[in-house]
Amino acid sequence: MKTFLEIYDYRQMIFSLVRKDLRGRYKGSVLGFLWTFINPLLQLVVYTIVFSFILPTNIDKYYLYLFVGLIPWIFFSSSITGGSSSIVAQKDLVKKIYFPRQVIPISYVTSCFVNMLLCFVVIFIVIIISGIGVNPVALLCLPIIMIVEYILALGMALLASAITVYFRDLEHILGILTMAWMYMTPIMYDKSIVPEELLPVFNLNPMTHVIECYRAVLYYKKVPELESLLSSLGLGILFLVLGHFVFLKLQKHFAEEL
Repeated sequence: MKTFLEIYDYRQMIFSLVRKDLRGRYKGSVLGFLWTFINPLLQLVVYTIVFSFILPTNIDKYYLYLFVGLIPWIFFSSSITGGSSSIVAQKDLVKKIYFPRQVIPISYVTSCFVNMLLCFVVIFIVIIISGIGVNPVALLCLPIIMIVEYILALGMALLASAITVYFRDLEHILGILTMAWMYMTPIMYDKSIVPEELLPVFNLNPMTHVIECYRAVLYYKKVPELESLLSSLGLGILFLVLGHFVFLKLQKHFAEEL
């Protein structure tokens, strides 16, 4: 509890680091902050072309089906891969002044989360243009889904950022693992095509339930089965607690390792 209160006391530092990251993410580029929207849109175009013409699917309005799963996944994967190197990237700050070191991965994940929220503006524009519309009651569940995903991403980022200080290869390993993880999550395809014998493995994946809940609200316009989020929430809390304690244990020698 003492640690959480201390982190709360440094909330202004978290806000400052989030603003700095959002402003500096595309600093020096011609299009600047527009890349926040252009990057996921370009990924959407590539995947849509592949799965509409090269490997066609029978999913109606596939571009929207894909988009509502892709944006949350980009947030999740970016939080893990980028969050893993967040302490190393801020090594000068870590060496110079005292502050709760958890502030750094927290600010990075929060920055990715704000970036996802901005991309949701594009999602709602696409929903309106497509004519699908929204279900106001189902939309009330959207913040709950986002909070569950945030907890899961933050727990993994805390764990990965602490270990990466001592094992720098982890950053590159996570890039490969998240790519494999993406294909094990029903983002570009429907879970109904997964062989029945593999369904238990897919259901162990916390992001399977998170993506399905996003899709239920934004694509199918129905209230998701929030019970399916309980397993993801449980794993998220587990990783948050584990990440917190591992971080506390390893942060004692951050300055020497950096």
